[in-house]
Amino acid sequence: MTARETIIGNARLVLADRVIERGWVALASGRIAEFGEGSAPDGSEDAGGDLIMPGMIELHTDHLEAHYVPRPKVFWDPVASVISYDAQLATSGITTVLDSLRVWREDGAEGIDGRAGILAAAISVARDGNLLRADHFLHLRCEIPMPDVVAEAKELIDRPDVRLMSLMDHTPGQRQFRDEVKLRDYYRGKGGGMTDAQLDELFARRFANQKAYAAANMRAIVALAHEYNIPLASHDDTTEENVVDAVRDRVSVAEFPTTMEAARGLHAAGIDILMGAPNVVRGGSHSGNIAAVDLAHEGLLDILSSDYIPSSLLMAALQLPQHVPAIDLASAVRTVTKAPAEAVGLADRGEIAVGKRADLIRVHLARDLPVVRSVWREGERVA
Repeated sequence: MTARETIIGNARLVLADRVIERGWVALASGRIAEFGEGSAPDGSEDAGGDLIMPGMIELHTDHLEAHYVPRPKVFWDPVASVISYDAQLATSGITTVLDSLRVWREDGAEGIDGRAGILAAAISVARDGNLLRADHFLHLRCEIPMPDVVAEAKELIDRPDVRLMSLMDHTPGQRQFRDEVKLRDYYRGKGGGMTDAQLDELFARRFANQKAYAAANMRAIVALAHEYNIPLASHDDTTEENVVDAVRDRVSVAEFPTTMEAARGLHAAGIDILMGAPNVVRGGSHSGNIAAVDLAHEGLLDILSSDYIPSSLLMAALQLPQHVPAIDLASAVRTVTKAPAEAVGLADRGEIAVGKRADLIRVHLARDLPVVRSVWREGERVA
């Protein structure tokens, strides 16, 4: 064993298609060099019977915003925010992340909107300074009805770290928030106590923006993604018409479909379905939409995302087999490793296989809760 090699033994190895109940894995030069069953070679690190699984891959999390704007109208140092957020991801077992940035500005809205460029630059500074534990890419969240969304997307589109663009439309009365009462409750809580008069003004502006800009912006954003060969995600598909649009736009991933009808149509079209890990852990959607477990029972769940709470990703993956007996541990772990990696063209990671990146996590189970004990990124321990 050379100085740059690591062997981890006495572990439950979670492979892409099965679990080795007692095995070992060797890491060298940032890659998986070898793995096997039984006793490890001499000089191995004892995993104490814990799970050794691929580092998780997160496609949609806007949790960076909570670090950058920890209180309404309070903006933290952006690089410090990225470092803090990155540490939380790594200790949650996430070794690759697509940071979801809002690529739009909205008149009258305060907070994180319109600050994608600032955060993208901060991520670059932290990366270039070797300050990050996880591998960071960008997911550009494009709110189609917003007047300047195309111009703002063009400002970021040629960055080499852009890996995904999503097509979103949060106009009241459709998709995630078909129920306007729930939307009002959502904004009262998230917006720092908006009044009904303020919400009336906000909703009226959104209706007007959708009517004026959505159709042309949709065509432009889709064309931009295809021009730069960036995978597209739809968002909150609800109706058969939404599915038809996703197929037309050559969408690769459908984020958070809200109905069984839409999920079935997306699946039949060969589009990967991504659902929120908090939905699994909580037992349902916070917006009253379809439960992720119900989709899993029908074989319609491909990818999990932590969305707004990083620790939920590992919890949900390990709980899936309890909710759906037809899903074994290896299959459940694929929803947070191999499947998301393949969806955005990261074929070098996401599974324990010879030659793949040595991005691994050691997970201890305590009182049915997973605890991440160690994290390796390209064979180097980062947590």
